[in-house]
Amino acid sequence: MATPIEISEEAGVRTLHFGSEWVQGAMRIARPWNLELEYTREMMTSLLLRDPPKKVLLIGLGAASLTKFLYRHYPLAHLTVVEIEPAVVAAARQFFKLPEDPKRIHLVIGDGAEFVMNSNKKFDLILVDGFDEKARTGALETLPFYQACRAHLSRNGAMAVNLLTASRGFNRTTAQIAEAFEDRALVFPSCESGNAVALAAAGDPIEIPFEDLKESAHALKEATGLNLLPTLTRLAQAKTCLNNTLIL
Repeated sequence: MATPIEISEEAGVRTLHFGSEWVQGAMRIARPWNLELEYTREMMTSLLLRDPPKKVLLIGLGAASLTKFLYRHYPLAHLTVVEIEPAVVAAARQFFKLPEDPKRIHLVIGDGAEFVMNSNKKFDLILVDGFDEKARTGALETLPFYQACRAHLSRNGAMAVNLLTASRGFNRTTAQIAEAFEDRALVFPSCESGNAVALAAAGDPIEIPFEDLKESAHALKEATGLNLLPTLTRLAQAKTCLNNTLIL
């Protein structure tokens, strides 16, 4: 049975739903290229760690927020987007301004886990944000999937995953990410929405003082309008990073 797609609008924000109150994506109509939801902004913390990505894999399209942000601000990036539900792609085009540009956006209708398992490509950045109408992720929250993601990262690639802290398997999932990446993983403090972002890295060790991260965040804000300074403050306050240094 096809997923029921619903679109709602309130206070200038258009949201995508899969037949429930659960928000699958959002866009501020006056600023369609911005990242409206906090967790989508926090997933972009990966941009502070490495050189700008040239090849990005996005699993789960939703309202196309992450796709549009990268498309607009990283013109050299090629984006592969895997979305299991064709109606989500249609809604993203009709209601959320997903660009039609097959040269830069390769849209695949299919299962994200199967795509990664069967792919022979490498990516600089993998963004995982796939849920059904009951907030389930299926194979996207398994050790084999995260190991496959690790295997399909380029030499200095990174992965960011949107997780739900309310999920019964949250602790198991974060442990699986850590195992797949040989403990090179970091889980952010939960957002108000209950989402938590996990960040993992391959390749050269990452060891960046917070002062340097703040400089990079200022530059990113100037270039794109995305303000990650609150995210860095939350990371520092949570004492997730020792000696005010992000280590991955």
